[in-house]
Amino acid sequence: MSLTIDSNLEYLQTLLHISRTTFEEKYANMSVEDIIEAEASQGNQYAIELAQELTSNVSLIMELFDLADTNNKYMILREMSSQQLQAFIPEMEEKDLQQGLFFFTQDKLMKMLEELPAEQLVNTAFELFSREEIVKFMPDEQLDKFLTSKTKKKNKILKHIQSIPEEYVAQVLEQITGESHENMKSFDLSKKFGQLSPLEYQDALKSFQPTQKQQLVLSLGKEHEEWFQLFDADAYTKIINREKQQPEVVKAMSVIEPEYLQNMIKELPNDLLSLVITQMDTEQFAEILIDRFPELVADLILK
Repeated sequence: MSLTIDSNLEYLQTLLHISRTTFEEKYANMSVEDIIEAEASQGNQYAIELAQELTSNVSLIMELFDLADTNNKYMILREMSSQQLQAFIPEMEEKDLQQGLFFFTQDKLMKMLEELPAEQLVNTAFELFSREEIVKFMPDEQLDKFLTSKTKKKNKILKHIQSIPEEYVAQVLEQITGESHENMKSFDLSKKFGQLSPLEYQDALKSFQPTQKQQLVLSLGKEHEEWFQLFDADAYTKIINREKQQPEVVKAMSVIEPEYLQNMIKELPNDLLSLVITQMDTEQFAEILIDRFPELVADLILK
């Protein structure tokens, strides 16, 4: 362990109630442990008490090794393995985890977004785009997938078909059945739609012009927002990658639940992961050091 503690020796001097002159003359270049042992052997009661607390007192460790200094945190963390570093991640605040996302390239962010559960991805997309923009940007085959998904109730779609101008619905029915449906009202056109065979019904939905298809998808999506999860993950990431830059994407990812952010941050190399961890609360950092890595604390004291 290579943490420099010289800047903290004044604090140790104060704890031991030793004059600066005596301290400098007797203990120059000595480790914390050796200084405390030397004083304790001479009957210094402060040193005796300090020796008992050295590996368990969070406040003492924070002050003695100046852990409020992110550089000192980093010097400790860089000695740890990837597995050891990951012990800190669950204790970090979401805002600090999110800052770590800036270390990833845009392409890597897209890949990680694709691997999220659909709900997490859609929530991120909602931060970046309006519902209207999402539907507008979706390719035609994605709109078809949305409309023909077996997870939706047919009667809900038929209700929303009534919001499409009658002439467009009539055109689609004529295209599918070969029969004219001019001058029919929306309700009757919707009823005719519902009487189509399953295959004809799906073909009819796909036959709407892009504008009407978008209108139908948007109307359904606003009433049932969970249906936005029916679009493919890569359809979302292609839109995000094309329309937004990395800072905007990272900001939007604040809505992702902590467990998924934590998994993302674990993919950073050790040096960058260490930098992210230095931002965590200093007291929490010290507690984890003492509780999980007492051997590292002991090693610090020996240096």
